[in-house]
Amino acid sequence: MQVNLEWYRTFKAIFETGTLSAAAQELFISQPGVSLHLNSLEAYTGYKVFDRSARRMVPTEKGKILYNFILEPLKKLEAAEQHFHKRSKSERATISVGMCFETFQYTLEEHIPGLPFNLIIKFGEYPQMQHDLDNGLLDLIVTPQKGNQKNLSYRPFSKEKIVLVAGSGTDRKELDSLLKKKDISAVGNYLKQQLWYSTAGDMEHLKNFWLKNFGEHPDFSPNYIVPNISSIIRCLSGGNGFSVLPDFLCKEAIASGSIMMVWEGNPPLENTLYFGTRRKTMYQTELEQLQKLFEEKWEQVHS
Repeated sequence: MQVNLEWYRTFKAIFETGTLSAAAQELFISQPGVSLHLNSLEAYTGYKVFDRSARRMVPTEKGKILYNFILEPLKKLEAAEQHFHKRSKSERATISVGMCFETFQYTLEEHIPGLPFNLIIKFGEYPQMQHDLDNGLLDLIVTPQKGNQKNLSYRPFSKEKIVLVAGSGTDRKELDSLLKKKDISAVGNYLKQQLWYSTAGDMEHLKNFWLKNFGEHPDFSPNYIVPNISSIIRCLSGGNGFSVLPDFLCKEAIASGSIMMVWEGNPPLENTLYFGTRRKTMYQTELEQLQKLFEEKWEQVHS
């Protein structure tokens, strides 16, 4: 194995910042990249240079010795790099953003080639996104849930309505009759007997819709659990079955007639969507550009 000088640069950043996430921010690389460099260095040297704890990377005695050995040589190398390397253009910032897959696909994906900065997109559960934002692993999240971390700020920018939809091949005569009669209990019993689609990550939509309209948690399991909401829409298109989805994600499919809007609920279930950021950030210009793209898309949806 041959040593890579970037391993030493990463080691120095971890030593001086105390955490993998802070080192990643300083080096403008991902946290997995920092971990890879550190693991490679430890494999090369044959000993641990840090003791891992929940909050901080604590240098071992070997790590302290290594730091003292490489500090001055690294400073000289960095000075040489700055002196001899003429950049053709300014350094590109790297922005990390957390959101659900469909929001990315619907809102941001088409704009990526034109962005003047690097972009890392992370999908996952909203509480984990909030945690990663607070720890510096993300710079922006798009979320219907606000956290209570003191270091984070949330700004509302739009709303999403959670609605009941069905494939265009679904026979909805009986359901429409029950809805017209406002027999909500019968509506719930009828829907429990139908085919249902959901995703593992978005069961909250179904649970919240059911609780708001029927006063209880759904006591049935969806028939089909698929990877994402886009898959649900494709499976329902022209077919039979029901799902509960955010209205903006299925607007085009409803307009094309491949799926049907069945019921908005009474009263409708709405979520406020927020931009989540840290209160202090060095990427304010880049984040404002991203937020503007989201706001423009949502204006188109609601126009």
